This record gives sequence, structure tokens and C-alpha cells, in this order.
Amino acid sequence: MTASAHRDSFVRDNLPPAAEWPVLQFDRPELQFPPRLNAAMELVDRAITEGDGDRVAILSSGLRWTYRDLQDRVDRIARVLVDQCGLVPGNRVLLRGANSPMQAAAWLAVWKAGGVAVGTMPLLRAKELGEMIRIARVSHAICDAALAADLEVARTTHPELRELVLHGEGGNLEQRMAQYPGEFAPVDTAADDPALIAFTSGTTGIPKGTVHFHRDVMAMCEVFPRHCLKPGRDDVFIGTPPLAFTFGLGGLLCFPLRARAATVLVEKLTPDLLLTAIQLYHATICFTSPTAYRQMTPMASASDLHSLRKCVSAGEALPQATRDQWREATRLQIYDGIGGTEMLHIYLGSSPEDYRPGALGKLLPGYIGMVVDDELRPLPPGEVGRLALRGPTGCRYLADPRQRDYVRNGWNLPGDAFHVDEDGYFYYHSRVDDMIVTSGYNVAAPEVEWALLGHPAVAECGVVGVPDADRGQLVAAFVVLKPGFSADDEMTKALQEFAKRTIAPYKYPRVVRFLEALPRTETGKLQRFKLKTLV
Repeated sequence: MTASAHRDSFVRDNLPPAAEWPVLQFDRPELQFPPRLNAAMELVDRAITEGDGDRVAILSSGLRWTYRDLQDRVDRIARVLVDQCGLVPGNRVLLRGANSPMQAAAWLAVWKAGGVAVGTMPLLRAKELGEMIRIARVSHAICDAALAADLEVARTTHPELRELVLHGEGGNLEQRMAQYPGEFAPVDTAADDPALIAFTSGTTGIPKGTVHFHRDVMAMCEVFPRHCLKPGRDDVFIGTPPLAFTFGLGGLLCFPLRARAATVLVEKLTPDLLLTAIQLYHATICFTSPTAYRQMTPMASASDLHSLRKCVSAGEALPQATRDQWREATRLQIYDGIGGTEMLHIYLGSSPEDYRPGALGKLLPGYIGMVVDDELRPLPPGEVGRLALRGPTGCRYLADPRQRDYVRNGWNLPGDAFHVDEDGYFYYHSRVDDMIVTSGYNVAAPEVEWALLGHPAVAECGVVGVPDADRGQLVAAFVVLKPGFSADDEMTKALQEFAKRTIAPYKYPRVVRFLEALPRTETGKLQRFKLKTLV
């Protein structure tokens, strides 16, 4: 690793041992980065110095920011963080808010000031936020005032969060920004200085923080966009994934800025509102989940989608029927891909030009991979096994022994089952662990179990994912009640509402079944595979 600009070395000090890192590959010309690199400078400042300051960067309701406008907001936020909040390079900054221009500027400001951004989903509750604060030792936060309540609760038990800055109605970040000129020199970060910690639940329900460097952010911009999506300067990006989700961070912020294109950032884009926004902003590239494409298909004929040229799907498996129905409704093929928090973004995918029916696609340039058995022995074409891959990005968990599960012998093991054909096309089968993927969200079964066990009526419970045509999978809970409680519709609703209040609402069990006892082995281990047969 090169000389760090981080005065707070916590993240660097808690990276996995070098022997547990994945092998990283930078053997392509576009992946050769200088030893000193700041992602915000590359994505915003360079646009100004190269004459693109007056190009439109961000569009939103009643708002139109040029690259110069964006730089101004980024610099002012950075000044507030450093001059008023005492941020030093390497401090962790939690970011909480729906997709908005201010949220985008906050991400870039943290990078420019040398901080480490910790993105959080807007739906997360105080308990989940507290775990992230504890694990990452978050010292600062920038939060939409409308979402501050849960963060304030988390802060009461996590005093390491020293500075909380609120924006929007009820906040004062905008007023504090006005005290400064829009001038802030980017911190001279090393290419391998940490830029973000992306949290993922993991199969145990205990969140894992994945560390990615400034170099990783730029490598992400040089793989899927360059070799598959191929955006242009006149493109307008739009979509639904939150910026806290690395799919959204790339597709709705980093990719458009790298291309000198524009991005639309609007809160709460439901499928019908997304169709309206595509028409309103003349969007050309859409990022969303298979679930959203399924929901938009029946409404597409009533919408003016003439501007839309490219549609990207990721976050969950794309069913063939969804692909075909969307094409029939819009005449647009979907760019399909698979990525992950640990790998930062899409590493395997296909464009309409190289799509093969049934296949997810090929590994993108810069990545190599194979299908292996449990001993990491390569399997022949056609045999189903685990995907193992290497590339310019890879998994580095923050102080977490589960690093050894994800990375073995230098190979990343994302936990997906595939087979590959003779021509190098990969065919997705399923997850190989207990993770439930529903509407593009990863939900850990044990986390839902723990939430339900907090209800006074619940004696035992087991949670699994069950197939669903619309969402890919549904969260299904099998509950054993304590004596004196009734297994009825009222109890089902009570448990679902309790789960929504305890953990992020998207994790609640849409299916609840009551049992006399859970299936277990002689040693007491829950037999999840038996639960899946009971729905």
C-alpha cells in the first residue's frame, strides 16, 4: 500500500491481513491508475478543468445543476465538514437520505475531504444504524432532517458519533454552507486509501462492512460502463436503487459523472412515477430491478418512452419472461448483470448485442472467473458449482473473520451457483447460502428471526426464502407461539407490523405460517430445507 493521506488510520488498520486479500488484477490499460487519486476530483473537478463546467450534471424536481454548480456544493459541504465539524482524513461519515442532489453532493464531499463514506439505506432503523456506527466507528453523519429520528436514537447509545449535520427542511447544512466560498482543494489521497464502507447483512444477520478504495471507485467506472453499457455525454441516467446501494452509487452517480452525462435524482420513484419521470426528464438510461421492470410492463404502453435507449437490470435474477415482456411492451432489450457489495458493482453481464437466451452473460473485461466445487477445483462446462472470480475490485471486510469465507486462495466467492457453457456464457441458478434476495434486497434469514423473537408471543421461529414470480423470493416466517396466543390473521398482522418497526420494512415476512414445532436435527439445528416445503 502507498503512503496514506489518512490521519485517522482506523480503516486501514482494520483491513484483513494481506494473505486474506483477493488477488487484484489491473492488467488492462484503462485500469492503470496513478498512485495518488481522489475519486471526487476525477468525477467532478476534472470535468471543470477540461471545459465541461456548464454541462448539466444533476436534474431533480425544480432543479438543474451543472458540473460547476455541483462542484460548488461539494466544496461547501467539504468546508463545513472540515472547518466546523473537525473532520480529518480517514474519519468515517455516515450518509443517510433518499436519492437527492444534496445526498449526491455529500458523497462527493466526503471523498474530496479525505473521509470514508458509510452509506445507509433510508429504511434502516436505529438498531441497524447503531451496529454500523459501532463497527465502523463512525464519527460524523450527514442526514436528511426527515430521516433523523432513528439516527438520533442510535446516537444515544453510540457516543462515537460526535457530529450530526442535517439538511433539508428542519436542518441547517444549507445555511452553514452559505458561510463559505465554493473552493476546497481535494485531499491528496492515495489510490488505495479507503473511500467507502459498504455494509451488507450477511447470512448471520450481523452486518459486514466492505471497504473499497478510491481506485476501486474509478475501476468500477471503467468496466461495466466502458465495455457493456457504453454511455455518452448526452445521456440522462435515471433509476430506483439508493445511492447507499453500490448498484445505485455506480449507476446513478459515478457512471454518469465519469461519462460527463446527467443523472436524475428523485426520491421515492415507484414504478409508475419512474415511467412519468423518464418522460419528464427525457431519460435515456434506466437502472432498476427485475421487479420494477415487471411492474412497469403493463403501464409502458401508456407512457412516452421514446427517449429511453438502454435499460439495466441487476440486484436479483432477471427471469426470461420479464425480459421478453418488457421487450414486447417497449421494444427495448435489457442489459443484464450481476455484481455485489463485496465486488462493488457488476462484473458479469450482457448487452443486447451479445445476449444468449437463458444466460446471464460473460465476465466483463478485467475479470476472470470459473465455476468450482467446494474444494475450488474447476468444474467442466455444464456442471453447476460456485462462481469464483478475480478482477480490479474485490472483498475486504472491515475487521471480520468472515473474510476467510468470501476469499479463498485469492479468489472471491460471492455465494452464487452457476454453470458455464463452452463459449464462456454463465447461467445463474441460485444463492448457495441462506440469503434471501427479494425485489433486489438481500435479507438475512437469522436477522428476521431475531426480530420476531422479540415479540412476546413468539417462542421459536425459522425464516426462509420461497420462490415468487414478482419478487424473485418472499420472506417466509414459520412461527411457534407461546401458550395462550392464537394463531390467526390478527396475530399474523401483529407479527408483520412488529417486524417492520424493528428492522427495515422491506425485510418483514410477507408469508407467516404457524407450526407446533420447528423441524430440527438431533443436535438442535434448524432444518431450513424442510421449511421451504411447507409453503
